[in-house]
Amino acid sequence: MRDAETATVHLLEYKPPAYLIDEIALVFSLDPSATIVAARSHVRREVDEPAPLILQGERLDLQSIAIDGAPLDTSQYRIEPGQLVIDHPPASFRLDIVTRINPAANTHLEGLYMSGGRFCTQCEAEGFRAITFALDRLDVLARYAVRIEADKDAHPTLLSNGNLTERGDMEGGRHYAVWVDPHPKPSYLFALVAGAFDSIHDEFVTRSGRKVALGIYVDPGDAGRARYAMDALKRAMKWDEDVFQREYDLDVFNIVAVRDFNFGAMENKGLNIFNSSLILADAETATDADFEAIEAVVGHEYFHNWTGNRITCRDWFQLCLKEGLTVFREQEFSADQRSRAVQRIKDVKRLRARQFGEDAGPLAHPVRPQQYQKIDNFYTATVYEKGGEVIRMLKRIVGEEAFARGMQLYFERRDGTASTVEDFIACFEDASGKELGQFLRWYDQAGTPRLTVSGAYDAAAKTYELAVAQHTPPTPGQSDKAPVPIPLDVSFIASDGAVIAAKTEGEPIAKVAHALVLDERQRTFRFEGVVERPIPAVLRGFCAPVTLQDHLTVRERLTQMAHDPDPFTRWEAGQTIARNLMLGNGEASAQDLAAALGRELDRAQEDPAFAALALRLPDLSELILAAPQPDPEALYAARENLRRTVATALRDRLEPIARAQSETPFSPSAEAAGRRALKSAALDLLASLGAAHSEILTEAFDSAKSMTETVAALEALGASGAASFDDALALFYDKWRANALVIDKWFAIQAASPRDDALARAENLRRHADFNIRNPNRVRSLAAAFAMRNPRAFHRATGGGYRFLISLAEEIDPQNPALAARLLTPFESWKRFDSARQAHARAALERLAALPNLSKNTREVVERTLA
Repeated sequence: MRDAETATVHLLEYKPPAYLIDEIALVFSLDPSATIVAARSHVRREVDEPAPLILQGERLDLQSIAIDGAPLDTSQYRIEPGQLVIDHPPASFRLDIVTRINPAANTHLEGLYMSGGRFCTQCEAEGFRAITFALDRLDVLARYAVRIEADKDAHPTLLSNGNLTERGDMEGGRHYAVWVDPHPKPSYLFALVAGAFDSIHDEFVTRSGRKVALGIYVDPGDAGRARYAMDALKRAMKWDEDVFQREYDLDVFNIVAVRDFNFGAMENKGLNIFNSSLILADAETATDADFEAIEAVVGHEYFHNWTGNRITCRDWFQLCLKEGLTVFREQEFSADQRSRAVQRIKDVKRLRARQFGEDAGPLAHPVRPQQYQKIDNFYTATVYEKGGEVIRMLKRIVGEEAFARGMQLYFERRDGTASTVEDFIACFEDASGKELGQFLRWYDQAGTPRLTVSGAYDAAAKTYELAVAQHTPPTPGQSDKAPVPIPLDVSFIASDGAVIAAKTEGEPIAKVAHALVLDERQRTFRFEGVVERPIPAVLRGFCAPVTLQDHLTVRERLTQMAHDPDPFTRWEAGQTIARNLMLGNGEASAQDLAAALGRELDRAQEDPAFAALALRLPDLSELILAAPQPDPEALYAARENLRRTVATALRDRLEPIARAQSETPFSPSAEAAGRRALKSAALDLLASLGAAHSEILTEAFDSAKSMTETVAALEALGASGAASFDDALALFYDKWRANALVIDKWFAIQAASPRDDALARAENLRRHADFNIRNPNRVRSLAAAFAMRNPRAFHRATGGGYRFLISLAEEIDPQNPALAARLLTPFESWKRFDSARQAHARAALERLAALPNLSKNTREVVERTLA
C-alpha cells in the first residue's frame, strides 16, 4: 500500500473519534523480514449515527481481516493511501486484523525495525500505523495485552509494556512472553523489544512499600557503563515522590538502550527505549556533559509516567502539554541534583541557542502549533524548551503554593484522560482563584517578546519609577501580537553593590525582591523609600523567555557582575558586556571585561562551575542572532580578538588552571564536574592565543585522565589552529576506534572545529569508512556538529556549507525522512544574511524542493523555510 498524501491538519478542525477501542491484544511472530502481527481489538461506536471506521496504516501487507470471527471480503472494506476503511461496521464488535511487515527493511526507524540484530519499536508520533492498521490517535486509549514469539537463541529477551504475566518455550526452538499493561494508553506509547542483551537489575521501594523491579538492557559488554543511569533512575523515582507526590504504578520498569534511534529516548509505559548515547557512561568514555544529559533524560522519560502517560494529550497539537511540562520537571530535578544557579544558566543558554533563533525565523510557530503536515517536524525547541519556560512562568504568576495545589488537582482530575492545554490551565485557575485566560496567549502566539526598560530616580522623594514595555515582532502567519503576561523578578543594588530595599505602591513594608507582572503593552511601576539611585535587575533567574533592553551603563553592568546577589544577573551582565564589545556596541573596554572576569577567578573556588560559565563568552551563533545583518567571518574575528585580549590579560592565572592534575578517582559529582569545567574553560580561552601558544593544549591532551579533559583539550587544539590537532586526533581514533559512541565524538570534534579547512574536513569525514549514513548518531555527529556548532563554516560566503548539508539531507531522505527533515534546522536564519549568502541558501533549498520523491517530512520543512 502507498503512504497517505500530504495534507495539512488544523487544530480548529479537531473532532472526537467516531469509534473507541477499549482493549487490544497483539500477537507478534517475529522474523526479521517477515513478522506476522495479529491484532484483536474490541471496538465500539461513540457517535449516534452509523459511520465508517477509518484505520491508519502505512507500509503494511494485509493478510486477513474479520469482524466477530467472520472474514471480510474486498467489497466490505477498502485500502486507500495511508488508511483502511470499513464503511458499515456494527456499533460494537471484535475486529481481527493480521498484517505482515518487514522490520529489516524499515530504515525509517519508525514502527518495528531492527537495530544491531534486535527488534525495536518507535511509535511516537505515528509509528504504530506501520505495525498494524489502527486508530493511531492520542484520544483512543486502550488496555494492551501483548504476546511476543521469537527464536530463543537469537532473541532470548522479550519485553513490552506493563507487567510480565506468562512466558515459556515453544516448538522449533522458539519461545514466548506475555505482557499486560493495566493502564489505558494511546498507541504511540506501545513498545516491544526482542534480542540478546547484557543487563543490570535493581529494586526501588515506593513510599507505600511496593517493590518495583528495575532493569536496564544494553549491548553485550556494556552493562557496567549503565550503572550511572540506574542510579539516576532511582533518584528520579524518589524525587518525583518527594516533590510531586507521584508514585510508580507497575511492578517493573525497564530501559533498553539501542544504537539506531532517531530521538534521545522514548517514554513508553514501563519500557523506556533510549538512544545508547543517553545511557552508557564511565570516566574513560563519557564527558561530564554526557553524565548530566543521562541524568536529565532518564529523569525526563521517567517523569512522563504521569505527565504524558497517565495523563496524555487529546491530539498532537497539545504536544507541549506533556513535553513542556516534563521539561520543567526535568530541569527542576537537575537543579536539585546539582547547583541550581548553574543549572538555570545552562537551561537559559540552551533555550537561547535552540529556541530564540527558531522564534526569529521562517520556522517560528506557537508553543501549541495551529497546523502541521507532519507532526514529527514539531518536536522543536519551542514545544520543549519554551514550553518548559511557560510552565515556569505559570508557577511564578500563581505562586508556589497554588502551583503545587494546581498540579495535584491536575493529577487527580485528569488521570486516565487525553487532555488539552485548557484542561491543564483550568486546574490552576481553580487552585489559585486567578483568571488565566490571557496566559493562554503564551501557548497560541509565536515569537520572543522584547522588553524595553527605563528608570527615573527622584532623589528628593526617594522614589524610583521603572517603565517597562513589551513588543513581540511578527512571525509567519501572525502579524499582530497581543500583550502576554510577563512575570518580572525585580531587585536593586547601589553603586557600591549594597542591596536596596524598597516598597511598591500600596505595600506596607520594604522588600529586596519584587514579584511583578507586566500584562499590558507598557506599564510604570513605582517604588518608594529608595535611598539612592538603584541599578535594577528585572529578570532575576531569567523569569521569562524574553529579550531585554535595559539601558544600563557599562559601569552599572560591571557593578552587577561584581555584586548582584542573583547569579543569573551576574552572569548575564558579563555576557552582555562581551556581546556588545563583539558587536561594536557600547563603551566598554576589553580590559574592563578582563578585570571583571579576573574577579570571577578570585572567587572560583566558591563555585567553579559558575566561573567556567562566566569565562565562556557568547558564541558565534548568538552573535549572528543579535546582529542586524550578520557577517559570520567578521563576527568570528571580533569574537576571537576579544577572547585573545582576555586570555592575554589572564594568562598567568589561566595556565595553572589548565595544568591542574586530573582528579583521581574520577567522580561524576557536580562539584568535581565544576572543577573540570573550569579547566576546560581555561583551555578554551588559551586556544585563542593561536598555534604558537598551543604547547599547553597538547600537554593537557597528553595528561588527560578522563574523557571530559580529553575532549576539552582536543577542542582547544582545533580552535587554536595548531598542526598538532591532527596528531591528537589520530591518537584518539586509534585508541577508541572500536567504541562507536566515542568515535561519534571524534567526528563531532572535527566537524565543529572553526578552522579554515572545516568544510574540506567535513567532506572527508563523509567519505570516511566509519561514516554510516543509516545511523542517526553518526549522521548527527557530522551534519549537526558542522551546521549548528560551526556557523563560521556552515555560512561560508561560497555557499559550500549549505550545499554540503543539502546533499546529506538528499541522501538520507529516502531512507529516514524524519532525520533528514531535522537536519535542515540550521537554515532557519538564511534570510538574515547578505544577498550573496541568501542566493546560495535559496538555490540549495530549491534544489532539494525540486526532487520529485521528497518525503512529506522534508518537503514541509523546506517549503516553510523558503516561504
